[in-house]
Amino acid sequence: MNNADRLPKKNLLSLQIDLSKFEKATDEEKAQHETMRESTTFFKDGMRKLRKNPLAMMSLIILAVLVISIIVVPFFYPYSYEQMITVNGKRDKTAKNLAPFTYSKMEQKAIDEGQKIFPHIFGTDELCRDYFIRVVYGARVSLAVGLFASLIVLVIGLVYGSVAGYFGGTVDMVMMRIVDIIYSLPDTLMVVLLSVVLNQILGAKLQGTVLAKLGTNMISLFVVFGVLYWVGMARLVRGQILSIRNNEYVLAARALGAKPGRIIKKHILPNCMSVIFISVALQIPSAIFTESFLSFIGLGVQAPMPSLGSLANAARGGMQSYPYKMVFPAIIICLIVLSFNLLGDGLRDAFDPKLRR
Repeated sequence: MNNADRLPKKNLLSLQIDLSKFEKATDEEKAQHETMRESTTFFKDGMRKLRKNPLAMMSLIILAVLVISIIVVPFFYPYSYEQMITVNGKRDKTAKNLAPFTYSKMEQKAIDEGQKIFPHIFGTDELCRDYFIRVVYGARVSLAVGLFASLIVLVIGLVYGSVAGYFGGTVDMVMMRIVDIIYSLPDTLMVVLLSVVLNQILGAKLQGTVLAKLGTNMISLFVVFGVLYWVGMARLVRGQILSIRNNEYVLAARALGAKPGRIIKKHILPNCMSVIFISVALQIPSAIFTESFLSFIGLGVQAPMPSLGSLANAARGGMQSYPYKMVFPAIIICLIVLSFNLLGDGLRDAFDPKLRR
């Protein structure tokens, strides 16, 4: 028998490895190994990375301030968006097209008598109504249209595109042909037709309700978003799922017996989140622009309820005399669009698994 065979295993290992090159771990190194990393989820990890993006956080702060303002300001602001300015209970017909932070003749007279009159921050319009509160309500309506329309597009497009992309084959072919038919329908014509039909059906039923202030035109716009505008999201989600469904981790989950719903939710959709986030973020300003266009041709919010599009359309006739009327709603629209675009880019960078280190 060889001498090496007679040695214990411990001594045999010492002949192969130079034990002098190894040192005992310090107490600090032992503590580092004992401390486990805090468990996290996909959403928490994405939000942690989002907070490190200054442009995305600045956009989120701007949107939060804007949302809080349009909700809180109407409760404390002394003027209404639909009523003509009054002084001592009398309508002030001299408060027409006032510049920002100026007073009418009746208001100036009341100030000289010792009364306190709240200034018109953005001036007044041609019907002697405070312009600031109308811009606030316009931003509220436009944001509500954008968010609600994007929610409809997200839910319908996500479900429809996921089913078509995952199952493929005949199911995919039939579902996408339906998408092609819907995609060929003209959205403006559908809004006009639905407005006429809903005006006859819902005109009397909406009297005295909150929806009556928006009018049947806006209801038809929401219906059109639910019927037509989700097809782009469905195509986008379907294309992403078709490129992901045959990856190894999806095949492994399928081999382990995972159901299609769980595979789509846990394995496929997280890898599509970057594209979905940026698409939703762009859908909101797109919906606002659509509402502005429809307000421009008279199919938007029903008067006297304002929107940013209708305010811009009303200010178009007095561009040379009263340019500030166009500037204020245009600035709000630019802030909303730019903030959502930057936030969408930040969400894409934070939630895209391919960009993780």
